[in-house]
Amino acid sequence: MKKGLLIVFSGPSGVGKGTVIKKLMENKDLNLVYSVSMTTRAPREGEVDGVNYFFVSNEEFQKAVYNDELLEHACFVDNYYGTPKKYVEKMREEGKNVLLEIETVGAKQVMNKYKYDDGCISIFLVPPDIEELKKRIQKRNSETDEVVEKRIRKAVQELRETFRYQHVVCNDDVDKAVSKITEIILKAVQ
Repeated sequence: MKKGLLIVFSGPSGVGKGTVIKKLMENKDLNLVYSVSMTTRAPREGEVDGVNYFFVSNEEFQKAVYNDELLEHACFVDNYYGTPKKYVEKMREEGKNVLLEIETVGAKQVMNKYKYDDGCISIFLVPPDIEELKKRIQKRNSETDEVVEKRIRKAVQELRETFRYQHVVCNDDVDKAVSKITEIILKAVQ
């Protein structure tokens, strides 16, 4: 059995990563499994522990870092996020293509450890422009104006990191973005 891909997928908050991922996961030809990240942030409405994230305390997170149980980890907008190593490697060994939805600091850590030859591909999803991104974040109605502004400032920083990624895809139309990413994954599997 061929080892699965490790797909590093990033993009600023509000760019539509969740929507794109949902559509990608529906395509059985991609043989995708979503890597559930660990986080110290509180669950948003509708999020389920163990499905969307493993929601943990700061102490539990620090213990995982100390024990080298994370593929990558970072602090993003005052919360910690990380990818459990064991789960990712188990899925890849089973031939699954593991999709890591991570921010740029964590992505850089993964891309420094895993190269294209190791079955790692990287994709950055960008918005058409910053104003559209701000509208998308505000439309969620889940954050204060202060947090929205923090997310926009962070997005501007993250967009400066796109050069590190093998592929940059604009999400001006969800179906087009999904089609482009599908093409990238299928080509990498060959």
